[in-house]
Amino acid sequence: MDFCPCGSLKPYQSCCEPYITRAVSAPTAELLMRARYTAYAKGAIPFILETTLEEKRKECDEKAIRDWSLNSQWHKLEIISTSGGGEDQSEGIVEFIAHFTEYGVKKNLHEKGTFKKLNGIWYYVDGTIEKQQPFTRAEEKISRNDPCHCGSGKKYKKCCMKQ
Repeated sequence: MDFCPCGSLKPYQSCCEPYITRAVSAPTAELLMRARYTAYAKGAIPFILETTLEEKRKECDEKAIRDWSLNSQWHKLEIISTSGGGEDQSEGIVEFIAHFTEYGVKKNLHEKGTFKKLNGIWYYVDGTIEKQQPFTRAEEKISRNDPCHCGSGKKYKKCCMKQ
């Protein structure tokens, strides 16, 4: 069985294929996002362009989109959250992480995508890339030669570090 790349665990033919072939329109912003991810994974560039809001299409570099789509191995789509974007709404935001390998390097794209519904059809407007937050410690790091935090007066390496 050919599972859909969007991660729904449904067969491709009954999941995103009807949207990509334009047999039906995606009823929600999240389903359009899933179909667009699948289009990247399957190399369905016309669908990616057609589902971009018309005013934003001129900003699309079709060659760059095609190269990225075809030169990447698409591993997984994680939907982090959705805000709006329901069947009875006209705007929505879908936060997602697309995991892929490009030219042998594993990468991910963490984005908040904005979607708009016009005449009953959802379109991708644009996205904001979410920067990965740096790791921060909850407490200060204790060095080997610092006084031990237990209050013994000994160096950390001679006291609690040994335990």
